[in-house]
Amino acid sequence: MWRGVFQDWRLFVPKTVTVLRQGYGLADFRADLVAGLTVAIVALPLAMALAIASGAKPEVGLITAVVAGFLISALGGSRFQIGGPTGAFVVIVYGVIAEHGYDGLLMATLMAGGILILAGLARVGTLIKYIPDPVTTGFTSGIAVIIMASQIKDFLGLTADKVPAEFFAKLETLWAARDSLSLAALGLATACLAAILLLRRYAPRVPGFLVATVVAALAVAVLKLPVETIGSRFGGVPSHIPLPSLDFWDWSKARAVLPSAFTIALLAGVESLLSAVVADQMTGRRHRSNMELVAQGVANVASAAVGGLPATGAIARTATNVRTGGRTPVAGMAHAVFILLFMLVLAPAMKFVPLAALAAILVVVALNMAEAHRFRLILGTTPGDRAVLLATFALTVLVDLTLAIEVGMVMAAFIFMHRMAQLSSVEGAAPVIETDRDDLSVTGEARYAPNEGLPSDVAVITFRGPLFFGSASVLKDAMDQIGARKRAYVLRLEETPMVDPTGAFALGDFLKRVLDDGSAVVVSGASRAVIRSLLKALSRELLNQVTFVSTFEAARRRVSRLPPES
Repeated sequence: MWRGVFQDWRLFVPKTVTVLRQGYGLADFRADLVAGLTVAIVALPLAMALAIASGAKPEVGLITAVVAGFLISALGGSRFQIGGPTGAFVVIVYGVIAEHGYDGLLMATLMAGGILILAGLARVGTLIKYIPDPVTTGFTSGIAVIIMASQIKDFLGLTADKVPAEFFAKLETLWAARDSLSLAALGLATACLAAILLLRRYAPRVPGFLVATVVAALAVAVLKLPVETIGSRFGGVPSHIPLPSLDFWDWSKARAVLPSAFTIALLAGVESLLSAVVADQMTGRRHRSNMELVAQGVANVASAAVGGLPATGAIARTATNVRTGGRTPVAGMAHAVFILLFMLVLAPAMKFVPLAALAAILVVVALNMAEAHRFRLILGTTPGDRAVLLATFALTVLVDLTLAIEVGMVMAAFIFMHRMAQLSSVEGAAPVIETDRDDLSVTGEARYAPNEGLPSDVAVITFRGPLFFGSASVLKDAMDQIGARKRAYVLRLEETPMVDPTGAFALGDFLKRVLDDGSAVVVSGASRAVIRSLLKALSRELLNQVTFVSTFEAARRRVSRLPPES
């Protein structure tokens, strides 16, 4: 791993360094400052709302946006990435805090940072893109539903001491508290929600989140509305960043939080790279995926050290950065600095922010995350993709996000293997009888291939498609249908792009069977990659009895020179 890192060191150069090398002028700085200020205005109330929804204090959301947001932009592989707390983490963070306490969350975040650094150095960034859409859409839509459910209490102003994390138990508890409905909280939350949606539609340049939060806070302060605020629940927001500390670390708890650390790392990696791809599509630039993972790792380690939440690239804030003219990572760093200034100046006033207004903000976040259009599109595709989507969605909402991702990936892998196996077929075996048809993973009916001028005692067997563990049964079925012994067999592999060990072993069983019968075997068209795979999996003694030629014409000439049987 390390040798590859040092050989391709350019993959791990932060975009900030690239920008400075190419030249950075005053016009760039002005554009980045404007974009950074705009994104900070959007991120300020959102960071507090996400922290509260996660079961943490509002200030930790701001701390995360400052520390992790600065490092993600400064060290990352994207010019436009804006980092901080995101809605995708709400579910897992809430669960970790409920099970292991806040110290357990800090440990999981720290370990997730280390996992991301190692993943980036191992170039896993190029592999995360293989997570299929039904899985990502399923769990993001599931997270959206959970966020919606988590905001019912504050949106309606309900009084409930302990709200369970489980979905149905949460709804049952909230229903039991329905008599405590606050009309003031409901009216304020509804007004904020309507204002945000209307501003997005008719005045998209106006920061709806901030406007709704400020107006709601003023209404509470002036009109003395009887609603819960940050001050009444948390006592206000401090105006400083804590010094780094690892006092939370507990070796006895490390193993228990490790699964959560892997989930956080996976979510951070997937969302950050999706965000970087969105920025690339908007700007025509290209990000460095592995450097982005390393930066995410460093940022999460630093966030844990100052008591912050897990962080990743935020798609909506990154898109806002691009739309408002951000040119370089300086915009992201400026956004973090502006949030820090807001903390220093506005901390005393934040105690008036009503939780109902923050609930309205998170309802909008959930609506954006739900991806209803993409969800409907996937429902209209193949049964396999539909099953992966619904299973991931249901497990996310009802069971556990980690299990949802694991099951979704396993299901998607099996469906992919099934589809790849269907691309594989064998020609040259005996016809398939009707009762065997359901047991074969072949496309179409196996049949005798024309011998193209070869004698009748020579069999031509053509394998099409990848020969891997999912399609090895095709070759084994062909072996069972060989029928009468032939003097020679020509095995055509021109359309076989790859062979894995299971496929090689199946092919080896075929070769051994016909060679033991005294037949000659000629393999035509095998690529170098296929031959290398066979050399690794099969004995030289067996392969030395086989003749490899590059084309079928060469195989035909070779067979024609074989001595006739006596």
